Amino acid sequence: MTLVLRTALGQSPLVRALKDGSVASDRVAFDFVDVDPITRAFRRMTRAMEFDLCEMALTTHAQARAYGKPITALPVVLLHGLHHGALICRRGSPLRGPADLVGKRVGVRAWSQTTGVWLRGVLRDEYGVAPDAMTWVTEEDAHVQEFADPPFVQRIAPDQDLRTMLLSGEIDAAVALAGLDAAQTRTVIGDADAVAAAWSRATGVHPINHVVVVKDALLAEHRWLADELMRLLIASREPVAGASAYGIEANRPAIDLLMRYAAEQGLIPHPYRVDDLFVS
Repeated sequence: MTLVLRTALGQSPLVRALKDGSVASDRVAFDFVDVDPITRAFRRMTRAMEFDLCEMALTTHAQARAYGKPITALPVVLLHGLHHGALICRRGSPLRGPADLVGKRVGVRAWSQTTGVWLRGVLRDEYGVAPDAMTWVTEEDAHVQEFADPPFVQRIAPDQDLRTMLLSGEIDAAVALAGLDAAQTRTVIGDADAVAAAWSRATGVHPINHVVVVKDALLAEHRWLADELMRLLIASREPVAGASAYGIEANRPAIDLLMRYAAEQGLIPHPYRVDDLFVS
């Protein structure tokens, strides 16, 4: 009998062949649920365990582990990238660089958003700017309901918008805001792409954002499932140019660094080991 998994995956080209059925299995099938944006599925998974297989931000997964959610990740990277350029300000802002963020207000979708975790870690490690040296202005809470934001994080009202607040000067900078005219903003870190590439070469880290998680009960009941899912996800990835490497060892440096950043920022109680989070 074929195992059918209720599944939420985003629009990454890395899973297109899996979603259109051109990559398939006689052991497992997928009941795909359309969730747009896919970040909304993270909340539904951690709060209601709604899916058997789900794309999830790595920080969300680590927080889920902290609160005992029975899910484990596959070493499959569906979203990754360098994030120095995601920290933006108004084109005419007086900010001259990261050091000027001290005492300022910075917008981000949520304190727990993985891009923000990466950026705050970089700000602390590379520029000596601690996360609590500024006020973080957010639109929503963490996907994991039990987590409470620290006191230097503020929530905007439902009728407010971070994009409007950035352009009006109500906040001084923001992280990963889509839908803004590039002519109206600039990066806080000068020559951000080149700086990010140099940082990646020096650290050996290419940041991870999204992985894939599976319910623990299914992994325990079907011992073959993790290997079969990896086979399918690797096959779906193959036609995609520039796809990131899958597997533990290829991603260990990024996982370890993100866990350190998340622990330093109070998102998780301590840095989880790779084996705490991923199938072995």
